[in-house]
Amino acid sequence: MTIHPTALVSDQARIADGVEIGPHAIIGPEVSLGKGCVVDGMAVIEGKTTIGENSFIGYGSVLGAPPQDFAFKGESRSELRIGNRNTFREYVTIHRGSKDGSATVIGDDCTLMAGSHLGHNVLLGNKVIVGNNCLLAGYVEIGDGVVLETSSVFRQFVRVGSLAKVRTGTRMIKDTPPYLLAFGNSMVSGTNDYGLRTAGWPDEALLEIRRAFALVYGSGLNVSQALQKAKEASWSPASSAFFDFITSSKRGVCRGYHAEKSAL
Repeated sequence: MTIHPTALVSDQARIADGVEIGPHAIIGPEVSLGKGCVVDGMAVIEGKTTIGENSFIGYGSVLGAPPQDFAFKGESRSELRIGNRNTFREYVTIHRGSKDGSATVIGDDCTLMAGSHLGHNVLLGNKVIVGNNCLLAGYVEIGDGVVLETSSVFRQFVRVGSLAKVRTGTRMIKDTPPYLLAFGNSMVSGTNDYGLRTAGWPDEALLEIRRAFALVYGSGLNVSQALQKAKEASWSPASSAFFDFITSSKRGVCRGYHAEKSAL
């Protein structure tokens, strides 16, 4: 364990072996840092925050701060829970949960680039990449393997399904189904073929998810009709997850690009 003499580390914090804490960092009394974590200079980790092993917290980052929620009560016992092997670059901010007993949760092997923000009660899956200056409001849910490109913004309660990709500067107020490419003002343009191939999907699986996409976004049916039509065919578990995500959406899903053009 290496702690810079200018760092302020509570005696009650739980610091594992091999942790490095840089100059002027602040570690609160309810913080737990797993083995091999590196906390860069000027970083602040507070509240009831648990970070797994081998994670990096960059310069000036603030993790576990109180939520920006007017309903938050100062005495609420909420948490920030972070898995293993995550990277938080410069000036990342992550707020803990809002309601008593709730938590903001981050999985394993995620990268959050400089200036990105996760609001209260966000759920981030595994192997997620969050680009510079992305802003996620409270209760946003991001699935495994998702890529959020630079300066995208996400309204409260929005969901992004696994292995989707959200393009730079996107404004998300609707849910993005799994495996798709999102852009602009809550629109999707097709399947995330590169991401799916990188994840090891074979060609036949890609073809099937393209058929699923075409049924929902290119058949001329509305969403309810497309979902009903999907029940008449046999689908793989991955494609079934695509339809299930759409069925469970409370905010509605992104519009297709061609549907948006035809409405202009």
